[in-house]
Amino acid sequence: MSFSRLLSIIAVILVGPAGVLVNALSSTLQQVSNFGPNPTGVQMFLYRPTKLASPPPLIIAMHYCTGTAQAYFQGTSLAQLADTHGFIVIYPDAPDSGGCWDVHSTATLTHDAGGDSLAIASMVRYAIANYGVDASRVFATGTSSGAMMTNVLMGAYPDLFKAGSLFSGVPYGCFAGSGMWNSQCAQGQLIKTGQQWGDQVRSGYPGFTGTRPKVQFWHGTADTTLYPQNFQEEIKQWTNVFGVSETPTSTQTNNPLNGYTRTSYGPNVQAILAQGVGHTVPEQENDVMIWFGLNNLTPGTTNPPATTPPATTPPATTPTQPTSTTIPSSPGGTAEHWGQCGGQGWTGPTACVSPFTCTALNAYYSQCL
Repeated sequence: MSFSRLLSIIAVILVGPAGVLVNALSSTLQQVSNFGPNPTGVQMFLYRPTKLASPPPLIIAMHYCTGTAQAYFQGTSLAQLADTHGFIVIYPDAPDSGGCWDVHSTATLTHDAGGDSLAIASMVRYAIANYGVDASRVFATGTSSGAMMTNVLMGAYPDLFKAGSLFSGVPYGCFAGSGMWNSQCAQGQLIKTGQQWGDQVRSGYPGFTGTRPKVQFWHGTADTTLYPQNFQEEIKQWTNVFGVSETPTSTQTNNPLNGYTRTSYGPNVQAILAQGVGHTVPEQENDVMIWFGLNNLTPGTTNPPATTPPATTPPATTPTQPTSTTIPSSPGGTAEHWGQCGGQGWTGPTACVSPFTCTALNAYYSQCL
């Protein structure tokens, strides 16, 4: 099937992560070229709704390893939410043959020095200059490798982003100095003090004195690809960056779903731990809208002041575990779309519900894709 044919189908009916048909989209995904400095060859795909807020915010949405911009467009509800709220979404596509992002090189970890992160920064600057994007309302989100890149952007480009929300990632700089994969970091064996982690973030843009983007991160307690110790290291890192205590200012259980615990560390750092959930935590886009302050925005209206929503505000979701995260414990069962289906030490199901197949991402994790 041709790419143009695929896009036309997606524009009519989109199948969400749980296999549920969702509303038709108002626009299509478009590739944009020549958007600025792009040393590694990252591709840019744009979703611009037919009706926009004035001026429109921008979300950068980054896929997981083995993923693509098209897969993330199709597998999340961000495009539908863009229609509802009037923001623009850019889906970058990683140039690596394995579909992973460069979150390890000195260039990508340093402001305007190169790597995949510079290409994404160029996309942001291009969108501000050419699509009238509100420069004060630029956000980033991603899953797994995309979550790692979200952290990289928060550290290396704090001048461009207002906030980030990352699902199943690692601290900024955790893969530094390695190749595309770092087992020490992935297995939660890279332990540092908050000061050390914070210094790494600050090294991404030396001398930056502006307001840093607030950060929300999600992780599963059963993640055996990027071990949950990384969640604790992220707490150390970002509380240090914002100069706040590692002791939560508030804790909410079963929020936003049963088995999830949300801890807040003031208005700029929020951490959600999902009990029994593996790699990766399914995107909770409605919650992310609240974190980004876009949940009340509508097309054709002027953006309200960029205020920080209360850290304890629960999202408008039903507190029950979604179908896509329910993974049978029996090896003879089947895993849902996005569920884990293999990897070193895995004892759960190895088959996927139709039409998905078990795809090996690395030695430690296979996923139904």
